[in-house]
Amino acid sequence: MSLRKLRRAAWPAALCTLVLGLAACGDDDDAGSGDSASTATTPARNAEVAAKVPAPIASKGTLTVATDAAYAPMEFIAPDGKTIQGMDADLAKALGTVMGLRTRMVNSGFDAIIPGLQGGKFDVAMSAMTDDKEREKVVDFVTYFSAGTSFFTKATGGPQIEDLGDLCGEKVAVQKGTTQAADATAQDKKCRADGEPRATLLILPDQPAANLALSSGRATVSMADSPVAAYQVKQSKGRFKLSGESYGTAPYGVAIPKDSGLQEAVLAGIEELMENGTYMEVLEKWGLQDGAIDDPQINGATS
Repeated sequence: MSLRKLRRAAWPAALCTLVLGLAACGDDDDAGSGDSASTATTPARNAEVAAKVPAPIASKGTLTVATDAAYAPMEFIAPDGKTIQGMDADLAKALGTVMGLRTRMVNSGFDAIIPGLQGGKFDVAMSAMTDDKEREKVVDFVTYFSAGTSFFTKATGGPQIEDLGDLCGEKVAVQKGTTQAADATAQDKKCRADGEPRATLLILPDQPAANLALSSGRATVSMADSPVAAYQVKQSKGRFKLSGESYGTAPYGVAIPKDSGLQEAVLAGIEELMENGTYMEVLEKWGLQDGAIDDPQINGATS
């Protein structure tokens, strides 16, 4: 599978329904905070993990976690319009607990997350963000999941997309700042270089906007991380279908500012969640156990 993400746009109620109810229909601040839904299991503080937390963060007692809450089932807004829920939200809360910290989830546009980490606005980010070599130049990662990219189309009348080459001549809806946006952009250049019809790109602020473009006919195909694409198809009630095989398996990582000193604490915390069973309980809660890993690493990018 692959990795990505980011943003929040205001959607009137009718559009929220059309966008499959995967984004918030309430507060739309670009970086509004929300409560995190409870985890499947609430772990205990681990003294050895907590001892690794840098003093400035330990003293404030709170771990501020950025996420782009429009990427279900990884992170999205609950029906109450404010609670951030999903696999990442549950793991973030559990991670904070074993580190001896309260977790504060902050909803942010995806492309604002890394600048926010660099500027000290967030302590870490958990937002289905792929750990890749380019991002490792500016932030560090602790890996915790494995995902790829999947294509999806309208169930009736949609094109058959087997791989990136099939995007030539199609209208492709992708989220800004994601791996999928980069892959589709590169494929469009290749299509033109090979004398094929170009891939017309709709680079949109979030995945719900991409869903809307596909359902309305502005786009013929969308791309997202494999667990996210599968979830959107399931929630579409037969309007969408997956197409072809997923590609580009890569690790998700907890993104961490390079100068924060949090890397070892986060790694120890993820290892503790795996050991005490919380990690797998959270993945099973969201039906994402196929992406489980057992060897978290600092900066484990594969490409």
